[in-house]
Amino acid sequence: MNEAPTVPPRVAVIVVAAGSGTRLGAGAPKAFVQLGGRSILEHALHAVAGMSDEPQVVVVVPDDRAHEARGILHRVIGAGEVVVGGATRQESVTAGLAAVGDAEVVLVHDAARALTPAALFDRVVAAVVASGDGAVPGVPVADTIKRTDEGGAIVGTVDRSELAAVQTPQGFPAAQLIAAYAAAERDVTDDAQLMADAGHPVAVIAGDPLAFKITTAWDLRRAEELLRPASGTTRIGVGTDTHAFADTEVPLWVACLEWTGERGLAGHSDGDPVAHAIVDALLSAAGLGDIGTTFGTSDPRFAGAHGEVFLAEARRLVEHAGWRIGNVSVQLIGNRPRFAPRKAEAEGVISALLGAPVSVTATTTDGLGFTGRGEGVAAIATALLTR
Repeated sequence: MNEAPTVPPRVAVIVVAAGSGTRLGAGAPKAFVQLGGRSILEHALHAVAGMSDEPQVVVVVPDDRAHEARGILHRVIGAGEVVVGGATRQESVTAGLAAVGDAEVVLVHDAARALTPAALFDRVVAAVVASGDGAVPGVPVADTIKRTDEGGAIVGTVDRSELAAVQTPQGFPAAQLIAAYAAAERDVTDDAQLMADAGHPVAVIAGDPLAFKITTAWDLRRAEELLRPASGTTRIGVGTDTHAFADTEVPLWVACLEWTGERGLAGHSDGDPVAHAIVDALLSAAGLGDIGTTFGTSDPRFAGAHGEVFLAEARRLVEHAGWRIGNVSVQLIGNRPRFAPRKAEAEGVISALLGAPVSVTATTTDGLGFTGRGEGVAAIATALLTR
């Protein structure tokens, strides 16, 4: 008996961007302050755009920024709603919840945590779905914490092993969160606290150092430094990929082309070693991790996906980080397929996907190793990025 396919939950993300940003001292609402050539809000929305499942997006902003926010939302996400927030964060989240609709899971995210990785959003959703309760990301408290009296004298030391600095996005079953906000009897700055007040358990899951909140001018400078290249304006990345030939009947995809009549490669996606090596090279050069952490094999969105899907998303991530692809060079290693007749075709397809010149060459290993024995195919890619 075949199991029914798993249907992803309906997820809504409320991005709270209605704060005044007084402590930032930038003369504008915090979410609309520039960070690396883009607004803080735009950076936050790019993380939402990278989620595994496409969510409903609700952005909460000051009344006089609604038009500007709609333009940013349309440019980054393409769809969603902009609503006007209130005088407090709690009032703003309440306004966002009114626009949520029939979502099953709601994530509340502060736009000020502009560099939060998309993977953290996915982890929060997964934790809520697995437990049926709320989940908030947090990081261990590194400093020793002291309790003091009104005069500043130390009266005790807090056990930091019991502490966590919580971040956003914070995720909850939608019905529970909506009811908790409706029943709120006090104003809090943390969604998890309202859920606790309503008697609902909330767990802390592993957060991410990049999800820090931009509150002061120093925080903004820190974010700018993280977006700035470590040195110079050029970076080079190297990526490799290897796939064994499959034991089952699957099509062969190499260099974004299907090779009819050839034995296919095993893999979670289409097993295209050229495309996968390029993705690793691009992400490595930009300091954005690797293909495994960005497109994990546990992500059903990429099951059977072709190389063009990975290349397009890698290009989006690299360009969002402020880089331009200069050129890419790949060497395919294996006895088959016979690559030379389709070399120009492959280079044209991949160049168009990346918006940059791509060179692909092929070689064998003279019968040595697993590629020489015809057990699989490998690829090595080098990517050049410029600022």
